[in-house]
Amino acid sequence: MPLDFTALKDAPRLLIEATLKPLQGSRFQPTGFPNLGAATYKTPGGADMLLVESAQSVANRLEAVCWDDVKDDWVGPLKGLPLVKVKDSKSNPLTNSVLEAHRLNSAYIENSEWFETLKEEIGYSERTAKPVDMRGKVYPALLKYDPNSLLHGVFLESIAGVIRSPRALSGFVEAADAAVASSGGVKNDRVDAKGASGGAAGGYGNVPFARDEYTAREIVAYFNLDLALIRAFGLGASAEKLLIALALFKIRRFLAEGLRLRTACDLDVATLRATRPDGFSLPDLSALETELPRLIAVVATEKKFADPPTTEVVWKKG
Repeated sequence: MPLDFTALKDAPRLLIEATLKPLQGSRFQPTGFPNLGAATYKTPGGADMLLVESAQSVANRLEAVCWDDVKDDWVGPLKGLPLVKVKDSKSNPLTNSVLEAHRLNSAYIENSEWFETLKEEIGYSERTAKPVDMRGKVYPALLKYDPNSLLHGVFLESIAGVIRSPRALSGFVEAADAAVASSGGVKNDRVDAKGASGGAAGGYGNVPFARDEYTAREIVAYFNLDLALIRAFGLGASAEKLLIALALFKIRRFLAEGLRLRTACDLDVATLRATRPDGFSLPDLSALETELPRLIAVVATEKKFADPPTTEVVWKKG
């Protein structure tokens, strides 16, 4: 049965909330930041909050659930979507635009001969000063070679320095009324407990350590799909529906299969709902998996994808 996005027609955003809970016990391990550790903060009302997963990390996880590492390809329902694969000079696979943090602006893609082709299709010339045509050139080029960049954003700073598309899909996970659950342990040296062979810096001796995990009254994953931005791309009804379905697939699959965020942070979904617009019912994962191949085929038939959809480039080291 075709997906029904009628309720989204005039909505500027699709907002989704999933309440989460530890799969076992009550403790969980949040993301940590260099020189900061866990990100704790207070609401204006004084509640103790904790950032469990940042927007950057959630974006990476939403992309990761779309990729089959064994086959080095999209997961089944997404076969046929365009992407750029990078090889070295000996044709060994290196990376691709789905998994690269900067997508099409990855240094491995930028430093390839193909990147000049992208510049030409975007219509940018260093010899001619003129405005960049985002709707007429840039967004169609992103759809053609890497639709993922339209959802997760891209900054082609080496082309004109101003070509930027923000995230259409974003998300984060935070916990309310969070409290530290302190514990610790010791790394045992079965040979030299005193560390006389070289000390703790060398990995010798019994080394005690402290460990902070957290408990919380509530853990919530928030997702925001910018429908107004997707419509502003001007890519047509079929491409818009595909991008919305792809975003929902990413969210559903992440919640179904990607919630083991860390060794000590394995979560499960308690409730899931769309909070805006009112009355929108989230399609389940099986419906999205069934419909996505058809939507991909429709956009491909409209000649809006690269042919073949996988563009292979060679990274020029140095």
